[in-house]
Amino acid sequence: MKRAIITIHLILIILLLSSFNSKKDVAFHLTIEVDGLRNSNGTVLFALYNRVDAFPDEHYKKCIKKLTCKIIEESATVTFESLPEGNYAISILHDENSDGKINRGLLLPKEGIGFSNYESIGFSNRPAFPKASFNLNSDMKLKVKIVYL
Repeated sequence: MKRAIITIHLILIILLLSSFNSKKDVAFHLTIEVDGLRNSNGTVLFALYNRVDAFPDEHYKKCIKKLTCKIIEESATVTFESLPEGNYAISILHDENSDGKINRGLLLPKEGIGFSNYESIGFSNRPAFPKASFNLNSDMKLKVKIVYL
């Protein structure tokens, strides 16, 4: 009898623990839209980050996912799929010559750039993860403004 009670308790504990693990495996979709691009040349590169020390990353080596999208009528939309709950930030490049990198003039980018939660970018408003980040805890649609400097 004692052995049966212990076995039932173990089974209940295992079931309870497995239900907690299944909640952590929930994945969400994040759709990012940009419009108002200055032309439909090239592509738009979307980079997704989840760490303070990785953002911003001019060469896109520290991003967790990167998607490139064609431009249709000066707009582009992508969806990052199967993302776990967490804090994320987005970096976007209007890659007008499709070379996969930010082309610069003297100091400033010649192509459009954008970051989640930023309407403008400048020396006094540089992109940083704390400001650009947002909490993903359900499917989400986000619109990001592209800035041409």
